[in-house]
Amino acid sequence: MTPADLIEVPAQAQALGRVFAAAGFELHLVGGTVRDALMRRADDDLDFATDARPEQILELVTSLAQATWTTGIEFGTVGARVAGRACEITTFRADRYDRISRNPAVAYGESLTDDLRRRDFTMNAMALSVTGQGEERVFSDPYGGLADLARGVLRTPTAPEESFADDPLRMLRAARFVSTLGVRVAPEVAAAITAMAAELGRVTAERVQTELTKLLLGARPRAGLEVLVDCGVADVILPELPALRMASDEHGQHKDVYAHTLQVLDQAIDLEDDGPDLVLRWAAVLHDVGKPATREFLPGGRVTFHHHEVVGARLSRKRLRELRYGKSLIEDVAQLVLLHLRFYGYRDGEWTDSAVRRYVVDAGALLPRLHKLVRSDCTTRNRRKAAALSNAYDTLEDRIAELREREELAAVRPDLDGNDIMAVLGIGPGPLVGRAYKYLLGLRMEHGPLDHDQAVAELIRWAAQEQG
Repeated sequence: MTPADLIEVPAQAQALGRVFAAAGFELHLVGGTVRDALMRRADDDLDFATDARPEQILELVTSLAQATWTTGIEFGTVGARVAGRACEITTFRADRYDRISRNPAVAYGESLTDDLRRRDFTMNAMALSVTGQGEERVFSDPYGGLADLARGVLRTPTAPEESFADDPLRMLRAARFVSTLGVRVAPEVAAAITAMAAELGRVTAERVQTELTKLLLGARPRAGLEVLVDCGVADVILPELPALRMASDEHGQHKDVYAHTLQVLDQAIDLEDDGPDLVLRWAAVLHDVGKPATREFLPGGRVTFHHHEVVGARLSRKRLRELRYGKSLIEDVAQLVLLHLRFYGYRDGEWTDSAVRRYVVDAGALLPRLHKLVRSDCTTRNRRKAAALSNAYDTLEDRIAELREREELAAVRPDLDGNDIMAVLGIGPGPLVGRAYKYLLGLRMEHGPLDHDQAVAELIRWAAQEQG
């Protein structure tokens, strides 16, 4: 049995292969499509390489495609939707990069072997021809990608220094593949990444964000992050993470915050119940990033990190903004970081119903994620302490459920709305209405629901004090 026999050729690839063969051109499945087929991983999109030029590709696919797109045509790529499947077909390339902007100077190649040589890793530098039938389909592996895939090792078709100089993002992609494919980085590749990590500074934030997102959503994000930290890449793109590698007291006896963070990430992932959750995973990674800036040594060898959650929320916003994440994700992650310590006040003493209400209202829609983050934050090896923390949080969740049943906690509002406030006080819209609303919301938090007459009396009393 040959490697070609292990790859099931999709019907869309077969149809395209017949069209290209009839016109006298080569067409090969390449890159992640071939790799994933050999790994028995699902892959919705298909990638091809051909000796046809872009204009010829566009003409050839028209008869089969429900739609075409040419957003990448300047780089030799034509996209087509064939029988409901996205296909990207690229002319053989022999790019040369300027190594300043990373933009390739596109040069078309004549050889599949040369095209595969310019790819990032050997396991992505395999190809299967689809212009023949059965035994006529040729599997090409000029750089040993199949053997590397079998060993689970990331190597580059050329010297890693040359590959990473062409596109520094490949160093981050290596860590992403560690997370998503479960592979390891070859020693010479790791050495090149360590030596060249600073080159990632010339890659756009948007491209870095895309790779980090894929890494965090992978099956083994901890392993991917460890590559970034160990090779110095995180110092360039996520410096808050390696900054957590600190001995927390002068004897080095306090648990290392970096190791703790990775364990929290693992434990948060174990609690996911509906697939990978990017917000929860980012919150786990960033929940303690405020500790280095707030660390204080006290007499007797004690260490404190007062208000590290406040500092951490600010640092989280700053980092995620620099990575060009959307506002919603940034605010959700920052709010989880800000709230993750509040539970420890409950652990140390009984909360009032008011405190429970505020916990729920401040978390809002993030409450299920906050539950998971707080539970994951317990990494102590002391079984008695871990059990006590778990039991305390069980109790808090029970109280939240009881209050929710009685008071509809998810929709806590003041007992009078803005229109009621204006009617009672005989005023129009303005700042006073907002202040009154905030005051009544505080009453609702503190005392639970008030009847209408009580709420009106409290509002009138508050307004008299405001005006007096």
